[in-house]
Amino acid sequence: MNKLISPSLLSADFGNLERDIEQLNQSDADWFHIDVMDGVFVPNISFGFPVMKYINKLSHKPLDVHLMIVDPDKFVSQVKENGGEIMNVHYEACTHLHRTIQNIHNAGMKAGVTLNPHTPVEVLTDIICDVDLVLLMSVNPGFGGQKFIEHTYDKLRRLKELVVNSGSKALIQIDGGVNAENAPKLYELGADCLVAGNAVFKGGDIQGNIKAIKYH
Repeated sequence: MNKLISPSLLSADFGNLERDIEQLNQSDADWFHIDVMDGVFVPNISFGFPVMKYINKLSHKPLDVHLMIVDPDKFVSQVKENGGEIMNVHYEACTHLHRTIQNIHNAGMKAGVTLNPHTPVEVLTDIICDVDLVLLMSVNPGFGGQKFIEHTYDKLRRLKELVVNSGSKALIQIDGGVNAENAPKLYELGADCLVAGNAVFKGGDIQGNIKAIKYH
């Protein structure tokens, strides 16, 4: 069983970004989670590619890029050029999801698909063997600091069954309201990687917080 953690840079102190990234580099974090929002697909705007390029320059770990945007196909090359190793798109934002996944793979990145809380895992039945990662949103996307949606546990069970029964190699990632209290159950039910923002950066003890989530 994998027990990966991908801290969300959205919760970092942007006035001291280099300091926070250095702490992450020295921590047990596995990836850096980069949330890109456009104010259209989700009701918020986050950083864009110039900040991502800066993060990539400082990071010693893979960039796990989560695009909460409409028409993500337009930005495949930019994600790659700015250091993305995993490009994660929303099922709800892709009209031709199979083509999008092909484009991401052709650019030399791993392809992930994200499901919003209301989207059933069964929509991935015909694509599960083509993706490298499935991200379940355990809050509604667009804002940090939201409360974990309890139904995610049942959804995670069903997704794990789909992955196992199909023979897919896809990793399962959970994003939203993740903390040291719910992490053990999420790992136990089949999550391979947890995204955490506030729980990682709260109180300034980034390395200690990551240990508490990952090894609780």
